[in-house]
Amino acid sequence: MENDDVDMVGADNNEAQDLDDMKKRLKEMEDEAAALREMQAKVEKEMGSAQDPANASASQVNREEVDSRSIFVGNVDYACTPEEVQQHFQSCGTVNRVTIRTDKFGQPKGYAYVEFVEVEAVQEALSLNESELHGRQLKVTAKRTNVPGMKQFRPRRPSNPYMGFRGRTPYPPPFAYAPAPYGYGKVPRFRMGMRYSPYY
Repeated sequence: MENDDVDMVGADNNEAQDLDDMKKRLKEMEDEAAALREMQAKVEKEMGSAQDPANASASQVNREEVDSRSIFVGNVDYACTPEEVQQHFQSCGTVNRVTIRTDKFGQPKGYAYVEFVEVEAVQEALSLNESELHGRQLKVTAKRTNVPGMKQFRPRRPSNPYMGFRGRTPYPPPFAYAPAPYGYGKVPRFRMGMRYSPYY
């Protein structure tokens, strides 16, 4: 009888310890969930401020203002450096920045953007259209502002019935048959399949 009492006390202690462990784990999980909610709210707040229409319109106006002071320079030599492009357009006005576009491997694409400090320098730079740099004629135009979401629509080419799959030709070419016994261009006659007939 006394042994039974001891076992029951030991079982009660184990249950109490398990219950304490579960409470401790539950509290840790609640703390972690609260921390996650806080982080998510912080990220949403940052995303909301990034997508705020007032900020977006302000950045669009700023971009248009920068683009009004910039030019596009095409047919730039691949060996040309930004410093050489800057020297070429130095006579037009104060050059703020020169950007030579490169591909994902770091090779120049053959065109550049030049940003000036003054808006009037753009008109001066346009007069340098078809001037030579490194033996190549430059194409100089005013930089246009990209409007997000306004990708130019290119319609699909009209399908040409004479291109692609044409279907089956009415007559197979002569080489589809054995040409030896019949000669070139002659088509053999096919007989009906032989059927079993008991009367023949």
